[in-house]
Amino acid sequence: MIVPASDLLKQAKKEGHAIGAFNASTLEVTKAILQAAEELKTPVIIETSEGEANFEGYQIFADTVRDLADELAIDVAINLDHGKSLESVKYAIQSGYSSVHIDCSKMERKDNVALTREVVKFAHSRGVSVEGEFGHVGGSSEVHANELPKDGIVLTEPQEAIDYIKETGVDIFAGSYGNIHGMYKDAPHLDIERIRKIADGSGVPLSLHGGSGIPDDQIKAAIGAGICKINVNTELRKAYKESLERNLRGVNAEIVPYKYLPQVIADVKEVVKKKIVLFSASHHFE
Repeated sequence: MIVPASDLLKQAKKEGHAIGAFNASTLEVTKAILQAAEELKTPVIIETSEGEANFEGYQIFADTVRDLADELAIDVAINLDHGKSLESVKYAIQSGYSSVHIDCSKMERKDNVALTREVVKFAHSRGVSVEGEFGHVGGSSEVHANELPKDGIVLTEPQEAIDYIKETGVDIFAGSYGNIHGMYKDAPHLDIERIRKIADGSGVPLSLHGGSGIPDDQIKAAIGAGICKINVNTELRKAYKESLERNLRGVNAEIVPYKYLPQVIADVKEVVKKKIVLFSASHHFE
């Protein structure tokens, strides 16, 4: 069943675990994510950035996920990740997305609040949940050859985050806690106490962007402090590319897509399953 992300995260918050939010830019990755969640019998958030949605087609992506989810016995949220404008958010909702993330974190505070409130009003009137962001999470979803930018991470102030959540009425909050998009030579270091202060002061589920490359012990500590949604993109892209390269290597490599792509799906699925198990440590899987 397709549901708003807030429904999944409220339950996760009660149970003390997190839901994986996985980006999909191809049909193979979409299948891998949904198959992994179905095999583990756990809900999942599947999402696209604006760039991914423009490549696939907002409507095509939403319809594909709905068609595939109809055959599954799990709840699925379809989310727009890092929507940058009211127009793109509206288009996602009208295309069938059940949740949206409006990212105005680069704007001045008053402009961020104003646009986020517009999105909340539009989305809530249509039964769609909203994630807002205050405190920009930098980086990009790729494998970087360099180390983390030492001055590129500006942390979200807890009280400012709490005030933003109250002023906008967002269902889910994304902040900068030491996380960054992409994978670097060194691992980020999360400010767990900062996460805890925001979670305790706001009462809403918190979202952790840039989940790729963060050590498992930090992930577990973040969940314990109030993180209920963890975004993963770079590790899926890396698994997809590496699997595709392995399958296409050599003069006698298979050239029929429906014969070599199942292995790509399987390899991406294994990454998703490992993340789901990590995020759902309080659950027992067969």
